[in-house]
Amino acid sequence: MSGAAGAEAALSRLITDPESRRDPYPIYHEMRRCAPVFLSSFGTWILTRFEDCYAILRDPRCGKDWNGFMMQSGLTDWREHVSLAYGDRSLLFANPPQHTRLRRLVAKAFTPRMVERLRPRMDAVIDALLSPIEQAGGGDILDALAFPLPVTVIGELLGVPEQDRGEFRERVRVNTRTLEIGVTPEQIAEADAATMWMGDYFRALLADKRARRSDDMLTAMLEVEEAGERLSDDEIVSMGLLLFAAGFETTTNLIGNGVYNLLVHRDQLELLRADRSLLPNAVEELLRFDGSIQFSERTAMIDIELAGHAIAAGTNLMTLLGAGNRDPERYPDPDRLDVGRQGVEPLTFGSGIHYCLGASLARSEAQMAIGKLLDRFATVELDETPRFRDQLGFRGLESLRVSTM
Repeated sequence: MSGAAGAEAALSRLITDPESRRDPYPIYHEMRRCAPVFLSSFGTWILTRFEDCYAILRDPRCGKDWNGFMMQSGLTDWREHVSLAYGDRSLLFANPPQHTRLRRLVAKAFTPRMVERLRPRMDAVIDALLSPIEQAGGGDILDALAFPLPVTVIGELLGVPEQDRGEFRERVRVNTRTLEIGVTPEQIAEADAATMWMGDYFRALLADKRARRSDDMLTAMLEVEEAGERLSDDEIVSMGLLLFAAGFETTTNLIGNGVYNLLVHRDQLELLRADRSLLPNAVEELLRFDGSIQFSERTAMIDIELAGHAIAAGTNLMTLLGAGNRDPERYPDPDRLDVGRQGVEPLTFGSGIHYCLGASLARSEAQMAIGKLLDRFATVELDETPRFRDQLGFRGLESLRVSTM
């Protein structure tokens, strides 16, 4: 089967088959070969080439339409679910001028200069996290390093007390399922409960910050509100929750996926051992090769044309970032991990006005975590073959158990 029908059949397998989601890359290639741009049966245009994805992510004629996305997903009652209704006021799904105003308030907290100031603290945190692994001769990299590192960093930035941070891990994971294709009513109900708990927590934390000011981002957002920017408590809670959740969930998966792929591509691991100057480039390649975010949605705000296709205003487009990252027209031999690959420009953090705020921080955390793992241990070996969680949009492992020496 070829053409749009073949691409649609491949997409159907990706949506319905858990094993295809655990390794989506052969499906991406099949879709791209059949029809690199096609209109799916559920009314969304599917993009699989790097250049098309990149162009749409940066096109000011394409924006976010949360209501349209929900309606096209069949979730006509989305306003009745707290886990879905937040999209209407979230920075993640906002368009200018609301997006411009909200992003400006927090962008300065995620500059490269800020990341450099955090490096000594990250260095100390990683050293402390690796010590129990060394003593035990191994452990689960996700539980021991990939989760506690980013949750500590973003928790300290925002002002979330250390003893409370672990409570968010599973609740955030449950919440991310609402952004998947084919979310079930049961998953929405679980996400509703998780979202209500997290919202209540941040509202209480915000009240505490208002009573006792401290040097953190939540307090700073309160002060911006009082300086006349008119940030409501709901906006601050939504922003705080988004920054906290995004600050650890995707970075946990970046570190986990990255370490796993180095362990199964031993030649690349040894290249890093021999030359640590490759680490920044290696993280870019790991982001390309097996990124923690696999797709991103946009909506055509006016009639546009893409790759010879007329796309009507109000139509949704799904940029399959994972497919674009493995596009052979952009990256020769795309299924080969190559930490020395030149010109890597992963789509994983997005592009345009919605480019990930925490990209510099995530990159730094991954570089330092992988580098220090190699510094501390002469050998790191997989204890078992791990499995990826049954999600497409948010790609991450269930666990990553290793032995070390």
